[in-house]
Amino acid sequence: MAIDNASEDGFCRDCLSGFSGTLKRCRHCGSPRLLSHEELHSLAIAHIDCDAFYAAIEKRDDPSLRDKPLIIGGGKRGVVSTACYIARIHGVKSAMPMFKALEACPNAVVIRPNMEKYVAVGQQLRAMMLELTPLVEPLSIDEAFLDLSGTEKLHKAPPSRTLAAFARRAEAELGITISIGLSYCKFLAKMASDMNKPRGFSIIGEKEAVFFLKDKPVSMIWGVGKAFNETLKRDGITTIGQFQRMEKNELLKRYGTLGQRLYHLARGEDTRPVKPERAVKSVSNETTFATDISDLDELSSILRRLSEKAAHRLKLAGIAGHTVVLKLKTADFKTRTRNRRLDAPTQLADRMFSNGLDLLKREADGTRFRLIGIGVTDLCDPTTADPPDLVDQQATRRAAAEGAIDRLRNKFGVTAVETGYTFRATGEREEKKGRDKNRKPD
Repeated sequence: MAIDNASEDGFCRDCLSGFSGTLKRCRHCGSPRLLSHEELHSLAIAHIDCDAFYAAIEKRDDPSLRDKPLIIGGGKRGVVSTACYIARIHGVKSAMPMFKALEACPNAVVIRPNMEKYVAVGQQLRAMMLELTPLVEPLSIDEAFLDLSGTEKLHKAPPSRTLAAFARRAEAELGITISIGLSYCKFLAKMASDMNKPRGFSIIGEKEAVFFLKDKPVSMIWGVGKAFNETLKRDGITTIGQFQRMEKNELLKRYGTLGQRLYHLARGEDTRPVKPERAVKSVSNETTFATDISDLDELSSILRRLSEKAAHRLKLAGIAGHTVVLKLKTADFKTRTRNRRLDAPTQLADRMFSNGLDLLKREADGTRFRLIGIGVTDLCDPTTADPPDLVDQQATRRAAAEGAIDRLRNKFGVTAVETGYTFRATGEREEKKGRDKNRKPD
């Protein structure tokens, strides 16, 4: 049904009924979630961000968690992937070390990430976005920019109402909530989506942009990280309004090409288009250990398991990688990254592992590690990946065996078949459990 937008000052985000004048609650459903703005019907650039995405999915699947603080993350040595809003009230933040998170919120329920489940929901959400507009620029599994310019005739509604209907649909069909930022450019749309989470819908119009930005901290500008923020602070610059009073040449002289970006963004000027394709740069898996590990055999077993997980993701995505990357983090938090360029791209866990193991052997000199990861970069089409090896016939046979293992795992589950490395690791863990169980107290 076509809507006469000109006769409306706003609409209800819950029932989508339009209204004129000033209201505190919707006349139709009684909801206080009313949306109005001078530029409500003319803005088309949106940033969509899911609210505590991983935690929301786990609470959806287990209603008993609904009113409990929930943290998605690793063990005590890991970090927080995300936390529900109840946990955030206690001070838990993403990327916080798990031990600090549990100090802040000792009653929290902790669940390890289930990336396959989250990716599946993310793909459903992405498909729903593409029904709104082909101009979807993904930023991560749970957020994206959208350009809904010219979609009014298709959806018989302005972008603002289309987005509100989308938020309702995501909540009803996927069991998650989203926050929306709507503006005339990407910079301000992203800023708006952070303003009123969760279930937010905030608008920053072109007429108000300069005044809106005036008293905001410089850290809110895209590209101003922690280190640069400290530099600006030493220069006496703490608010975006200070940039608005500075000439472009002065900013260029002080901060180089970054000064030009600061000049324009401080004035709400951002001409970056919404690009529907964002190339994935790498595929990898990593794990943080409960206790530091220096033993090569133990590290090798873990590396094999991670190689299988990364290879599984490559095969599902239909891509291959030309460069194997090994990542290690020492007990004193220093990161080591080692690369090896392959003659031909790969999707195989066997090739990823064998090259990663060679790199690992050079690093395993007794150093204690707290994290290990393996993956590939220089991604490409898999048509040229893993050609038969005329020199190493064993490699060709191992590749065929891996294909057979993949088929069995697809049919019976990922634990249906174990390789020698992963089976040995499982056996060693079970043997250790038995020793611990039978150990007499001192």
